[in-house]
Formats: sequence, C-alpha cells, structure tokens
Amino acid sequence: MSTLAAAAQPLASSAAPLAANLVQSVDWLAIAPPTLAAIVGLVVLVADLFVGERRKPLLGWVSVTGLAASLLLLLPLLDGDRSTFCLTGDADVCSYAADRFTLVIQFLVLGGALLAALLSVTTLKDADKRLPEGEYWFLLLSSAAGAALLPASRDLATLVVALEVASLPAFALVGIRHGDRKSSEAALKFFLSSVTATAVSLMGISFVYASTGTLYLTQIADRIQNVDEQLHTLAQTGVVLTLVGFAFKTAAVPFHFWVPDTYVGAPLPIAAYLSVVGKTVGFSGLILVTVVALPSYADVWGPALATLAALTMTVGNVGALRQQATRAYSAVRLLAWSSVGQAGYLLVPIAAAAYSDDAERSVGSTVAYALMYAAVNLGAFAVAALVGRTRVANRITDYRGLYATNPLAALLLAFFLLCLAGLPPGIIGLFAKVTVFSAAVDAGLGWLAVVMAVNVVIALFYYLQWTTLLFRAPEGEPAAHRVPAPLTAALALTGVLGVALSGAPQLVLRFTDTGLF
Repeated sequence: MSTLAAAAQPLASSAAPLAANLVQSVDWLAIAPPTLAAIVGLVVLVADLFVGERRKPLLGWVSVTGLAASLLLLLPLLDGDRSTFCLTGDADVCSYAADRFTLVIQFLVLGGALLAALLSVTTLKDADKRLPEGEYWFLLLSSAAGAALLPASRDLATLVVALEVASLPAFALVGIRHGDRKSSEAALKFFLSSVTATAVSLMGISFVYASTGTLYLTQIADRIQNVDEQLHTLAQTGVVLTLVGFAFKTAAVPFHFWVPDTYVGAPLPIAAYLSVVGKTVGFSGLILVTVVALPSYADVWGPALATLAALTMTVGNVGALRQQATRAYSAVRLLAWSSVGQAGYLLVPIAAAAYSDDAERSVGSTVAYALMYAAVNLGAFAVAALVGRTRVANRITDYRGLYATNPLAALLLAFFLLCLAGLPPGIIGLFAKVTVFSAAVDAGLGWLAVVMAVNVVIALFYYLQWTTLLFRAPEGEPAAHRVPAPLTAALALTGVLGVALSGAPQLVLRFTDTGLF
C-alpha cells in the first residue's frame, strides 16, 4: 500500500498543474446578451407548467422584456473589445469575441427577435389557444440566443453549434400549428433541406480541420496558407463544402427553394424572424468563415460568391415579379421572393472582399445594408400581419385602398417598399444600394454591378405596383384594421428607425468599420 501511495503522489502532483492549465476564466459581461436570452427562455418554459390559461399572455411579455434586456446588455460592451474562452497558452486565440462586428450583428439579431416577439403577442392572442404559448416563446428565445452567439464565435465548433441552436427551434416554430397541413409541409421541407446542407457543411469543416489541425478561425487563416501539397485538394474541397451550409442559411440560389413555402406555412411573425434574423445569422457566419478564416482561399470563394450573388438577386426578383396579385398568400410570397433577391445584394460586398484591398470596408457594406434591410423588411411584415388579421388569405389585392381605412399603415408600408426599392423618400434604401454598388465597382467586379443595376430596375416594378395599389379606391366594403398595442409598437419602432436612417444616412457609415481585422 505504501508503495502504491508513493507512486501515486507524483501523478497527482503532475495532474494538478495540468488541470489548472485547462481552467479558463469567463467574462460574464461579454457573454451576457445571448446568455440572458437563453435563461429567459428556460424560465418561460418552466413557468408555462404553473401558469393558468388566463395568465398565459404574461409569458409573451416576459419574453419581450427579456429580449429588450438582452439588447440593453450590449451597451456596457461598447467601451472596447472583449474576448473569453481563450487558450491558456495563447490569450489571443479565443472562442468568443465581443468586438464591434459582434455587437452590431447582435443588435440586429436581438432587435429583430424583439420585433418578431411584439408581432407574436398579437398573433398568439388571435390564434385563440391554437398555438402553444409556452413552447412558442421558449423556441423563439432559444433561437435568438443561438443567433446572438454565432457572430461572437471564433472557432468552427462554436460556430456550428450556434448555427444549429439558431436553426433547430426555427424548424419547430414553422410547424408549430398543430393540424395545419401547410405548416407541416413547410417545416418538413425546411428541416430536410437544412439538415442536408448542414451535413455537407460539417464534412467541409472536417476537411478543413484535417488540413490545418485546428478549429480556431485565426489559426486556420495562418496554417491553411502552408498546407502540405498533398492536402491542398482536400483543403479546397473543404472550403467549397463549408460554404454550402451558409449559402443555404442565406437563401442563396440554388439553395433557396425552401423559402416561399416556409414563409407561407409559418406563422407570420416567424416568417418575419426568418427573413431578417435567419438571414443575418447566415451572412455573419459566411463572413467569419470566408474573410476571417479563409482569406488565402479568396480565389476559391470569391468567384463562387460573386456567381451566387448574381444568380440569387436575379432569381429572387424574377420570382417576385411573377407573383399573381389575386393568388392566396401572394403578399407573403412576394416578400419571400423579395428576401431572396435582397440576399443577392447582401452577397455582393462579401464577394467583393475577395478582390478588394480593403476587405473590412467591403464587409462593412454588407453589415450596413443588413441594418437597413432588417428595419424596413420587419416593418413590411408588421403591416402584412395587420392586414392578415382581417384578410386571412393575405393577397396583394387585399391591400387595395388600405389608405382609405388605415392611412398611417398604408403610408408606412409605402415607405418600407420604397426603401426596399431604393427610391426617395426611402433614402436609406438608396444609400445602402449605392454602398453595395460601390463595393462591387471598387473591387473590379463591374459585371456584377451591372447585374445588380438590372435587378434594381426589375424590383422597381413590383415594389411600385404594390405601392400604387395602396392608394387606389377600395373595391367593395373596406375592412377596418384595428391595430393592437404590440403591433402598434412594432410599426412605430420600424417606422422611426427607417425615417431616422433616411434623415441621417451617414449613420450607416459607422458600421463599415467592423473591427474584424
């Protein structure tokens, strides 16, 4: 026994320093925004077991408050860059970074989730208990927490986990209406296509890891430049396959086919959430993988993203142009195809970063455009939710004469559509498009700028067609649109943000400095 004890003492003494080296300090303030959203989600899920049916609406207001508090927690992080979960031997290599890029994307994600939550309060009330409230709010908050975690991820493992935490609850939210065949089909199509894309992306990540021996983005950027010649093809294949998963999340063509049916089948606030938060998650992940982790492979992902951008904006705008105004859910379908077209514009600066000497400025153009798009697209969905309360089919023709029954809603929708089209008085939309256009021209992608200009003209037709319909004389008995308080708040927030940015578009320039480099 004494011999065994003597032998065990050196092992114990050597294990103690090893264990100490594995302990990482946690910056709780840096991780507070996504953490609070996750905690509130768990609180809502547990509280749902003990709250009576009459008090279920309180869960919605708790969720809205939690998302608002998560947004406020971004303020203490503005004083400088923070990072946590770092390697003990190298404090500069971390899994989580709360830099400027992270904070801007988290603002977009949590702000978009907050507006979707405000729309959801009214939707759940109108559903009259046909939607399970506790599960709904838990899934929305869980997805928002994953979406807020993703832009802070600085290694591929955390990136994939965050991406799936953001996506898996979204599948359930799309199909949460029990007994609704349209909703179930949309959720199944969304799930199967997403799982396939994720599997392909994970294979690509495994190839990148096999080539470099690390999952940290900054280390990958250093090591992949000196990959052994025998592993060069493996690394290139890994880069291409990794892009597939993020191309799906951004709804880039040809990975866009799930979008129209998913938006129509999902509750309208979830369609709004996917159009903004889901898209922002995909683009932020794409930026981290390409510009941060794989800048030396710009000759691979640059042309690929430029081609995807041209295809996406063209297919999206042509699809929106072909929508029949009298078809059921044509308004939602038009917004869905429009979001595909907008995704093409968002891809342009990322592709330009491969050819530009100032990649940070190119990436900043995408972030600035995403800010404009988030505000006005959520506003358009808010008006669609308002009209959908009395016109369940939500056809484009249902908006005819909206100005006669609800002038403010009609003016706001007209403003949002003009912003998306890039026409005055939607100055912020024009400014954002010019920013993206200049990023393509400065990078030498003149052909892509021409494709974008043609698509802007195509989009003008269907946006203006919908806008003029709002001010025509209504057919038949006009439907009165009563605006509940949560819906009023969502319309007010998006309207104020859109008008403020149109009045001072130079504010968007502040987001061109992402702090990624």
